[in-house]
Amino acid sequence: MTRIWCIAGMIFALGATATAQDVSTDDVYACTSVTEDAERLACYDAAVGRLQAAEAAGDVTTVTRQEVEQVRQDSFGFSIPSLPSLTLGKSDDQSLKEMTLPVKAVRGNRGNLVITLENGQIWRQTDSKALRNNGQTEAQIYEAAFGSYKMKLDGGIAFRVERVK
Repeated sequence: MTRIWCIAGMIFALGATATAQDVSTDDVYACTSVTEDAERLACYDAAVGRLQAAEAAGDVTTVTRQEVEQVRQDSFGFSIPSLPSLTLGKSDDQSLKEMTLPVKAVRGNRGNLVITLENGQIWRQTDSKALRNNGQTEAQIYEAAFGSYKMKLDGGIAFRVERVK
């Protein structure tokens, strides 16, 4: 009987075609509840086979926590409603609220600043605060009310900004 289960599992694993709808890590985890060794092995082989086929077809990919964090940092300041579904873990609020980054360049003057950061992000001042371009080296950007953002250059006065790139 054990051989039949193993053979059936291998046939299923080799013959199964995977689509994004029927592939899940839950299938692999479900195998832990199978008590018979041969059945459990067949379950794992089938589930992993479906995942491998889906990965080879481009329907499934793995993403590291570091990659997710990089996407969150790169997209900071942009409204991307689907981004929370990519975050890892089960926490209710894993959104990035604040970043401090080195400044590459500041253009403009007195209420019309455009700040380019070392990571390539470009932010534009949206309020009329009279700020001077004094060769600032660090930008602290944080969420403000109603989805807006504020920035402080070198710990100075906070002013409203929007991300343009």
